[in-house]
Amino acid sequence: MPIPAPALDALSALLGARLSTSGADRELHAQSETFHRAPPPDAVAWPVSTEEVSRIAAICHAHRVPMIGWGTGTSLEGQALAPQGGLVIDLSKMDRVLEIRAEDMQASVQPGCTREALNTELRATGLFFPVDPGANASLGGMAATRASGTTAVRYGTMRDNVLALEVVLADGQVIRTGTRAAKSSAGYDLTGLFVGSEGTLGIITELTLKLHGQPEEVAAAVCGFPTLEQAVECVTATIQSGIPMARIEFIDADVVRAFNRASGTQMHEGPHLMVEFHGGPASVKGDAEAFGALAGEFGGTGFDWATTPEARAALWKMRHNAYRSCLALRPGATAVVTDVCVPMSHLPAAVAAAAEDIRAEGLLGPIVGHVGDGNFHAQILVMPGDEAELAAAKRVALRMAERAIAVGGTITGEHGVGIGKKPLMPAQHGAAIGVMAAIKQALDPQGVLNPGKLVPEVG
Repeated sequence: MPIPAPALDALSALLGARLSTSGADRELHAQSETFHRAPPPDAVAWPVSTEEVSRIAAICHAHRVPMIGWGTGTSLEGQALAPQGGLVIDLSKMDRVLEIRAEDMQASVQPGCTREALNTELRATGLFFPVDPGANASLGGMAATRASGTTAVRYGTMRDNVLALEVVLADGQVIRTGTRAAKSSAGYDLTGLFVGSEGTLGIITELTLKLHGQPEEVAAAVCGFPTLEQAVECVTATIQSGIPMARIEFIDADVVRAFNRASGTQMHEGPHLMVEFHGGPASVKGDAEAFGALAGEFGGTGFDWATTPEARAALWKMRHNAYRSCLALRPGATAVVTDVCVPMSHLPAAVAAAAEDIRAEGLLGPIVGHVGDGNFHAQILVMPGDEAELAAAKRVALRMAERAIAVGGTITGEHGVGIGKKPLMPAQHGAAIGVMAAIKQALDPQGVLNPGKLVPEVG
């Protein structure tokens, strides 16, 4: 149902040229990083303040217009698509670093500020924001999807690094959650509720973030293994041994092949681990030596150390570009991208089973993983329009999720639910999905906030 004319008139009066119904702008906000597709929204708004977001929400609420928050559009499960039409609220113009409180190791930012922009602002302070999902995502979007990434094994996820939020509710009411204090026992944890809610409960308009000190010494390396199983078993043993890793990433032979093509590296085309250590000079040296000895027990060889900041940056840029590099393995393909997270003791079996499923279906599906916390991803390459391939890829993704649930894991460790994994939510949560639906009903009784995502429909 199109946006009613009175609502469009009110939005236009509020935003002027920052409201668009042009086909180009709508199509731009109908794109997804993966195979998920939906019709374009009916209009796009670019607010510049919390007050404007509040007034937009009040207008949409009064006319029952769906509202979909948009950061940089890098989510992987269709979270920012508009399957029911409505208004996309693009927060990219709300991109300021509002305040840096170095003495408290905190920063306050608007939701459109990206993680790279924040870290650029922090360079002179000796602090940094560590959550690194790979893409230069907006911090509001990262909070909404409870993002994590390569550094989560040491620094945690967005859940661990968001102290407080400002949120606009469905009817336009503005609330603040959390405090600047290190901890609180005063009431419900509303910050934790909105982090990971994927825009279904409110629109984040300000974040207070926890910062960390830049490590004195950093060392990074790539290490090859004879088999997938040996590489992943090495990860499990490393974490169980207590070696404090800053990053420990798994890449399979297909990913290595993609890296060699895209970046001109000459790694042998087998499974590898990419690792990084943070700390003082003595501790980093000791941790690296301990990991090297342990990796040797699992057949690890060919350590290639990145000894300069430039070499480390190139190493992790290659890892962050894995998605695009792997797409190039099959020109013209799109991807069914899925992730699961399992207890560490089940990680080797889960990765091996996923790889076998991909082979059995006759698919090409590179596997990468933030395996230090039991999280891994499959990027299954399918040709657009090939329904048989798409169905096979979805079967693989479903079996991955089912195996994760069976061992006490989760259907997604960091990609989130969106539209892609919504059908799996009852299997993961059981009766608790009804509690989530009740919270949604209480905060958004008309069902106008990012409808069709995460939880059963209301309104």
